[in-house]
Amino acid sequence: MAHPQAGRLAGKVAFITGAGTGIGRATAELFAREGARVVIAEIDASSGEETAHRIASAGGEAIAIPTDVREADSLQAAIRQAVAHFGRLDVLHNNAGGSTLQDSDVVNAPIEEFWRAITLDLFGTFLGCRFGIPELIRSGGGAVINMASVVALMGFPGRDCYTAAKGGIAALTRSLAVEYAPQKVRVNAIAPCVTLTDRVNGLLAGNEGVRKVAEAHLLGLGQPMDMAQAALYLASDESRIITGHILPVDSGIVTA
Repeated sequence: MAHPQAGRLAGKVAFITGAGTGIGRATAELFAREGARVVIAEIDASSGEETAHRIASAGGEAIAIPTDVREADSLQAAIRQAVAHFGRLDVLHNNAGGSTLQDSDVVNAPIEEFWRAITLDLFGTFLGCRFGIPELIRSGGGAVINMASVVALMGFPGRDCYTAAKGGIAALTRSLAVEYAPQKVRVNAIAPCVTLTDRVNGLLAGNEGVRKVAEAHLLGLGQPMDMAQAALYLASDESRIITGHILPVDSGIVTA
C-alpha cells in the first residue's frame, strides 16, 4: 500500500455511506490507498467493520460507524462522530442505495417499493448533504459525490421507482452545485451502468429485463472498481473546477 501521505487524497477525510460491500467498499479501499482517512457509514455493522479491518490490514486508517441513512438522527450522529474522530471532513460520498426485484412500471410497482427507493436513495442522499455539507464548509471546501444512475439519463422501462429516485438525485446534484460553489463545495454525481456487485448478480439471475440491458453495454459490464476510480477523480483536486456534473460510467449504454 502507498504511504498515506503519497496519494491523490493525502490529508483528506472521506465519509462514505454504504461502504460495507460493493461499490462502497471498493471506493473506501481505493480512497485509503490514496491517502485518505476513511469513515465507513454502513447499516450492517459487521460488513462495515470488515471494510475497516481490510483497510487497516493494508496499512490505511478507517473507522466504521453503524448508520441508517434513512434516519436523520442516525446520519447526523455519524457525521458528528466522524468529525470528532478525524477533526474534519473533506469528501462526502453518498453511495448507499439500490433497487430491488419488486420494482416495476408505474402502474404495477408496489407503492411501498416507491417509498423504499425514495427514502433510501433520494432522502438518504438529501440527508447526507444536509449534515455533511456544513462540515465540508468548515474545512474550507470539499467534494460531494452522489450516486445517480444511467436510468436518470435515459429511458429505462420497468424500474420506475428507482428511476424516480435517481432522477431526483441528478437534479439535486445540479442545484447543490450552484448553491454551494461560493463556499468551495463541489457537488457531482456518478451515473453507473450495470455493475457486477453481489446484489446486481442476484438481479441478473432473476430478471430477464435486466439481462437484456446488460447485453447492451458496449464495453462489457461495470465492476465496482470502475465506479471507485470515477469517485476518486471527483474526490481529488484533479477535478477542482468540475461541479454540477453527472458523470456516466456506463460502458456506452446511454449513447448506444
